[in-house]
Amino acid sequence: MEPESAITEQDAQTLTFRVADEDAGSRLDAYLAARIEGWSRARLQRLIEDGDALVGGRTVKSSYKLRAHDEIEVELTPPPTSTFAPENIPVEIVYEDEDLVVVNKPAGLVVHPAAGVQGGTLANALAFHFQQLSKLSGAARPGIVHRLDRDTSGLMVVAKTESAQENLQDQFRARTVFKSYVALVHGRVKEDKGQIDEPLARDPRNRTRMAVVRAGRNALSVYRVRRRFDRFTLLDVEIKTGRTHQIRVHLAWIKHPVVGDETYGGGRDKTAQDARLRARINALGRQFLHAETLGFHHPRSGEWMRFDAPLPAELADFLAALETQGA
Repeated sequence: MEPESAITEQDAQTLTFRVADEDAGSRLDAYLAARIEGWSRARLQRLIEDGDALVGGRTVKSSYKLRAHDEIEVELTPPPTSTFAPENIPVEIVYEDEDLVVVNKPAGLVVHPAAGVQGGTLANALAFHFQQLSKLSGAARPGIVHRLDRDTSGLMVVAKTESAQENLQDQFRARTVFKSYVALVHGRVKEDKGQIDEPLARDPRNRTRMAVVRAGRNALSVYRVRRRFDRFTLLDVEIKTGRTHQIRVHLAWIKHPVVGDETYGGGRDKTAQDARLRARINALGRQFLHAETLGFHHPRSGEWMRFDAPLPAELADFLAALETQGA
């Protein structure tokens, strides 16, 4: 598969490739250098070491020998303008042992440094608070196994050792990790439960967004109505795949965008009929999406572990206001 679009040095975009039969046996760094214009092999090697190139959803080394039909996903970002450094940022620890940490990420916190964000991230905080974290994904992503959007709160698991990270990555790739979110969406969802099985890829018209694209990667979200309001619906959403912005794009696709989602909301927040509601959504300052439940097998013992994080105060207060206002 050829790159989805041309890349400039200033952009931060994701490219996907599928390895052809004739390219089997090539080194990953050499393969990418031949296909990504303007990026040297040395710079691509650093990118791979930092965990920005995945093969089959896993981090690998630059010397990895490609196999036919391997799927490669590369996130191209400009080089950092500053050195990654630990920062004393508060982190809510839900669970910790010698292999892993489970944290409850607040909304507004970026997971790791990327284009335009070189500090003040969860990764900087983790590097400060923990003596030992896996470096498998690079120094700037200590122990990072999966991600949450900046304005999504909730549970994340972080690996302390390389073996724990490899095991957890395998679980994510095998789709055995349980991930359930709470989302408040515009409109009254008619069915009590349903699923959205629509492929996702970069939006051909806007490369900073994701979209339902027929040639995209498969994505499956399963939802159940928790509560209905006059103009909104509170949903439990379980994701069977982990695509970028998956829940937000899928819910917007069925015409029920997440409240507070400026990217995929289609202007629904600004056109809410009740002026008090518009003001309250604006004051929320985030999207109403929270990673409430996370379950996985412990990488050492194999024991099934499940964690739950209650709604943050700002989201709980928003729901209480809906009840009061009869919305």
